[in-house]
Amino acid sequence: DNENQKRAGDRGQWANKTEYILVVAGNVVGLGNVWRFPYLCYKNGGGAFLVPYGLFAMVCGIPLFLLESSVGQYTQEGFVTSWRKLCPLAQGIGYGQAVVKLYDFSFIIIEAWALFYLVFSFSAQAPWATCENSWNTANCMGLHGNDSSSSNWTANLTMLKKHTSAATEFWERRVLGMSAGIEDLGSVRWELALCLLACWVFCYFSIWKGVKSSGKVVYFTATFPYVMLLILLIRGFTLPGAWEGIYYYLYPDLNRLANLEVWIEAGSQIFFSYSLTAGTLIVLGSYNEYSNNCYKDCFWLSLLNSGTSFVAGFVVFSVLGFMAQKQGVTVDTVVESGPGLAFIAYPQATAMMPLPQFWTFCFFLMLILLTVDSHFVAVECFITSIGDLFPKLFRKAGRHEMLVLFICCSFYLLHLLMVTEGGVYVFHLIDYYGMTRACHYFMALSECLALAWTFGADRLMDVIEDMTGQRPSGFFKLCWKYIIPLLSLIALILYLLDYKHLRIYQYVYPDWAYALGWTMTLSSVVMVPLWAAGQMCFTAGTIRQRLSVLCRPAEDLTWTNGEAETAVELNTSAGTT
Repeated sequence: DNENQKRAGDRGQWANKTEYILVVAGNVVGLGNVWRFPYLCYKNGGGAFLVPYGLFAMVCGIPLFLLESSVGQYTQEGFVTSWRKLCPLAQGIGYGQAVVKLYDFSFIIIEAWALFYLVFSFSAQAPWATCENSWNTANCMGLHGNDSSSSNWTANLTMLKKHTSAATEFWERRVLGMSAGIEDLGSVRWELALCLLACWVFCYFSIWKGVKSSGKVVYFTATFPYVMLLILLIRGFTLPGAWEGIYYYLYPDLNRLANLEVWIEAGSQIFFSYSLTAGTLIVLGSYNEYSNNCYKDCFWLSLLNSGTSFVAGFVVFSVLGFMAQKQGVTVDTVVESGPGLAFIAYPQATAMMPLPQFWTFCFFLMLILLTVDSHFVAVECFITSIGDLFPKLFRKAGRHEMLVLFICCSFYLLHLLMVTEGGVYVFHLIDYYGMTRACHYFMALSECLALAWTFGADRLMDVIEDMTGQRPSGFFKLCWKYIIPLLSLIALILYLLDYKHLRIYQYVYPDWAYALGWTMTLSSVVMVPLWAAGQMCFTAGTIRQRLSVLCRPAEDLTWTNGEAETAVELNTSAGTT
């Protein structure tokens, strides 16, 4: 057992429970909560959307959350090597997750954009509010161009449709310098390149000492967004027109529940927002003490995540209601999601408030802090898993820092592609194809097959009981064995049947870009069958013997509470199954 303690010392562990909770909270509470969830709610039947969302949280979100964090805590390994210990045949899942992580890194560009806006929020006159700037066109319409008190909605709407808002022009022409398409990358926008550099430097210093440094950084980055959220919430509620917006956000339309699309959206939102099947929870759990109660954690952290999404909806929609009232249109004409909400609609709204600089600053600071910990945790998890794959190489003094430096520098250079004039097209391509629902569902299916069927759901329950001292409810077993695999399979088939090519406004990508996109999607998914097939080929014996060897957990799992018997018990049961 001393050897295990020494190993944990080499890898590092969370200094205390608070660090773990904060890092996981910082990672799962991200942009999706603010710019995706409220919009999905509005689009899919308001308050009625909470029904499928809550259901999926119970049958997919919490069970998978527990599955992944307990795998990490039990094996004390990163997301590649943990599979080697539990079910060597399924190690491809880990390699697939490693590939997905690389695409995940590209979300840092949102942080860079937000930083750019943050700097501009100090200017005396918000540049996204007026049309007197060098980048504006003749078509531009400033915020005060239609501060209409007229209640003629149709007239106001045609006015809005004929012109482009100053905020849109600032975003497309000043920030991005958008080119005509991905074929025309143009030059690097040096201001954005500087913002991106600042983001990568912050990332490096957050994780260069492993969990020792990231455990400290999250005390600020995970808690402060809540302060900002609270400030913006109070400001939102006191705005004229706020309740109109909130009505749009939550008014329940039960007829929408008959629509399959709504259920699919709810499921995919749970996967995204709980960062399931991405390997992150495995790695973060692996820095816990063996006896940590991961069963209790998974309930609280899931509740925190969904609660944040719900509250963020009020922050977003109260402001959209205010903006609609100012422009004399209905709320549904100003509703946006994704980058459109964060970089066009919200800055436009803050510019109409008294003290616009302060509110803009608050909003973008919150955005940066939401992205920053999701990003550095993703990088940290990737690096941890590499370190666990090659412990002899990277566990020596100074080697870890060098690895982090190498990864941060090489990805900074790669990401310069995304700060070119055609960079936003590159980002959308990676976002749409790199981390697709297909990938989530396939990984969830593979994880459940590997753990609930091959490793054994009962044995997994034993493991959790041994670690936490309490046995999970039988409901979890049902979810792992039947419900999640079934739902994932159905969702995967529906996704493939309903697949549409990515388009941005009217722009259609060239064929080679779609081919590249599908290559990205398949690059992670194909790892699972490839690895399994490879293992089958290189193992000796008949097919049956090979399978029995590859599905048996590795023998060195003696990480127990000083009770060697449990380990022996596991090994003997491994021999008998």
